[in-house]
Amino acid sequence: MEEPTGSDKDGNSLSLMDILTDSEDVAERIELLVRAEQMYIDLDKCLDDREKEIIVMRYGLFGKPALTQREAAKKLGISRSYVSRIEKRALEKLRHELE
Repeated sequence: MEEPTGSDKDGNSLSLMDILTDSEDVAERIELLVRAEQMYIDLDKCLDDREKEIIVMRYGLFGKPALTQREAAKKLGISRSYVSRIEKRALEKLRHELE
């Protein structure tokens, strides 16, 4: 596995382990991108506006910074515990949709 099998474009030696590791990494990245794209679609499909707004705030989606529950609550003018309940319900809906 560690024996040189060729070289990369810069002339560095590559082993079978290097090639397999890179392939797995690419496959994992592709799967992550596909799942992320599906999650963005599901956000619109299964969450109401308030749930979506809280998930976007909490997890920093669409290029926005992630906020704590306290920060999201202050911004929305609701309690932190209410943000927590809405977030939990929204995550459960997303989990169910992704399965």
